[in-house]
Amino acid sequence: MRILSAALDLFADHGVSGTSLQMIADTIGVTKAAIYHQFKTKEEIVLAVAEREMAPLEEALEIAEAQRPRARAQETLLGYVIDMAVERRRWVRALQNDPVMVRLLAEHQPLAQLMERVYGLIIGAGGPRQRVRIAMMGATIGAAVVHPLLADLDDKTLRRELLDAARRLFALPG
Repeated sequence: MRILSAALDLFADHGVSGTSLQMIADTIGVTKAAIYHQFKTKEEIVLAVAEREMAPLEEALEIAEAQRPRARAQETLLGYVIDMAVERRRWVRALQNDPVMVRLLAEHQPLAQLMERVYGLIIGAGGPRQRVRIAMMGATIGAAVVHPLLADLDDKTLRRELLDAARRLFALPG
């Protein structure tokens, strides 16, 4: 959908607060009324963009949940999360740094439930040690894919290094 693609690019460049419905309309060459015809608020657009971008994660989670042993399922899911972050570097920057985006995603039940499933597969029962590790890995992935020091790394190299760090952090066979 053109509205969501334009919104994603604008959110990545200007943040949610810095993006107006008029900007989205101008980007795709329609009136603001045309945007309102499909979405009542900018928040609806933010959530629709997030759901569209997170849909592949749900598919990967279903594949990983069906795998045995657990370590294989964890590595499959971590690999996919890393791939997704590397491929969507601009989106990750918007997701991490935009307080409106962070708040809306935290409050949106379908996305919160998806993330609970992701965390559940990766950390299991979720004692303090595992919860700290998942938080560290999330921060590592998020920071690495947008860090200026790594901007020149090709996707394959960045993915390999992040997956290696995840394997060590979660003591997965390598």
